Amino acid sequence: MTDRLDEYRRKRDARRTPEPVPRSRPEPSGWRRFVIQQHHARSLHWDVRLERDGVLVSFAVPRGLPRDRARNNLARHTEDHPLEYLDFAGEIPAGQYGGGRMTIFDRGTYEADKWRDDEIGVTFHGERTSGRYVFFRTGDRDWMVRRMDPAEPGWEPMPEALRPMLTTPAAGLPSDDPDWGYEMAWGGRRVLAYVSGGRVRLTEAGGDDVTSWFPEIRPLGPALAPVEAVLDGEIVTFDGARPDPALLARREAPKDSAAARRAAERTPAHLLLYDLLWLEGHATIEVVRYAERRELLEGLSLAGDHWQTPPYFPGGGEFAREAARDQGLPGVVAKRLDSPYLPGRRSRLWRHISA
Repeated sequence: MTDRLDEYRRKRDARRTPEPVPRSRPEPSGWRRFVIQQHHARSLHWDVRLERDGVLVSFAVPRGLPRDRARNNLARHTEDHPLEYLDFAGEIPAGQYGGGRMTIFDRGTYEADKWRDDEIGVTFHGERTSGRYVFFRTGDRDWMVRRMDPAEPGWEPMPEALRPMLTTPAAGLPSDDPDWGYEMAWGGRRVLAYVSGGRVRLTEAGGDDVTSWFPEIRPLGPALAPVEAVLDGEIVTFDGARPDPALLARREAPKDSAAARRAAERTPAHLLLYDLLWLEGHATIEVVRYAERRELLEGLSLAGDHWQTPPYFPGGGEFAREAARDQGLPGVVAKRLDSPYLPGRRSRLWRHISA
């Protein structure tokens, strides 16, 4: 009889990886357990493993299980794994098969209503994952996975194309200062960031996709995973300690020349995030006030080598303006603390005041 873990063992050196590498043949347990592991390997993906006949039938799903019925996600059928993998989390050394950090995203039990060579239907009962899904084969090891149940109550799909809300120029600070929050005006390139399935997509104010222009921002996707969000912000480049709009203006779509690559390396971009438009299936643009959106945004703790959430100042417009002058910035943006987000519209609820 073929040992279903032969391929698993061939790909691993038990002396060099912390992964379980059992020597004995697998024996059926009678259980129907599952585990989903978030795997930060060469590219982020989620490993979905289903217990059956003494092994874990495994799929690598680059964007994770879909949360609604609007899309099918790619899945790659990989080698069977031992049952000990139900509890495995750790760092697989670089150079080893699947090298990278692996954490347990969810686990529980499942029911199977269909199990064929080309289609598997299961209902998950986990702490974070529930509902019926179907895996269906499209090639040799290539599969797709689809959610069959409706999304959770109140779920809204991530919007595909929003436009940023715009400011109105103002001569001075608002007179009702305590009702406003103040941000620095950075003079950069306005972008929206769509983060889903560990990937990030950047669009300009006009809607053009500029993700490839700023490869240093791509790690934001894996850093935020599994959280999905739409963020409003600004791309800046720095000359020393201060933002330099001239450097950003020279940033163009990447070319094949080595000179263009070196230029991009000399002026790394930074994404400054200051608003949250959609989070985990819930739009925030109309029903959530600016102050509350900022609280949700800061709760994401977005801080990396090339992205951060700069502070804002509730009230204290003169202090913010003075800080902008000290940093050589063009001014401040005043936003009503109770303002909604109005995509693509210019409003006096948001005002640009020169330093």
